[in-house]
Amino acid sequence: MSSVIEQAVQARLVASAPRMESVPATLRYDSRDPFAVSMSFPAPATLEGADVSWAFSRDLLVKGLDDAAGLGDVRVRPYGYDRTVLEFHAPQGTAMVHVRTSDVRRFLDRSQRLVPAGREHLHLDLDADLAQLMRDAH
Repeated sequence: MSSVIEQAVQARLVASAPRMESVPATLRYDSRDPFAVSMSFPAPATLEGADVSWAFSRDLLVKGLDDAAGLGDVRVRPYGYDRTVLEFHAPQGTAMVHVRTSDVRRFLDRSQRLVPAGREHLHLDLDADLAQLMRDAH
């Protein structure tokens, strides 16, 4: 079984103008980093013109489906009937996207089947992480 789950989603970019542009995005989960998820945007969808990926806690995404969650660079909250808002805060500004809540739930269900909540610690390779840390220290 693969240790990585990727799911394409359509994100609606919220701008100061009333129009909302649809952009492709990818939600990703890797059991080798069991507490985290990421959301990536291709270069044409970003202000910098380069691929951008944001990593944040899987638990933040779960909590943000039902109530506002997050205080830092990534914030998640429900919006309307079947939308979830993800806010990405950077020194260059804030990007806000709407995604279908059903797509996020499907992604999270798949990640939970791979690594159930509360069992993430069983997927950590602390020996390898410590060895990498020691290599990086030299």
